[in-house]
Amino acid sequence: MTRQPRDGRTKTTRVPVRLPEETASGQWLRSIRLSGFAITALVLIVLFVVVLAPSLRVLVEQQQQISALHESVKDAKKSVSELKAQKARWDDPGYVEALARERLDYVFPGDYSYLVIDDGSTTATTNGQPISDKIQTTRVDWVSSLLSSVFTAGLTDQQPDQIVAPVIKQK
Repeated sequence: MTRQPRDGRTKTTRVPVRLPEETASGQWLRSIRLSGFAITALVLIVLFVVVLAPSLRVLVEQQQQISALHESVKDAKKSVSELKAQKARWDDPGYVEALARERLDYVFPGDYSYLVIDDGSTTATTNGQPISDKIQTTRVDWVSSLLSSVFTAGLTDQQPDQIVAPVIKQK
């Protein structure tokens, strides 16, 4: 039943509506109460992270550079030790003698040196054709090729890169 107040409006009664049951996480979230100290601590933590994050990134990059420089120093020390060993070898007269014999074909007086120029182990040319033991001649009339080249070059109006000799074809 509704009552009418004096101003002429009707008054309605409210019926409580039951909400669906809340989950445990929803109850936990509502149970958190933030004090002024907690908010201040959170703001300080966020500010600490924002201020220090670039510095930490720079620190990590510098550590990587330092490790790379340590590696380069280690490589340089290794090459220095190899160069010192090579210098020590050059102080040995036997090493110098062996290199002179090998690279410069030096021999001692009274020694005989044999130098094999072609041992015949190759059986094909660089383009894959077999090597023949017979003398071959080509059937090219080089005089007519030369004369046609001279006449073509002298009697044409074409540019030099457009002229193709009749015997020699550009690829």
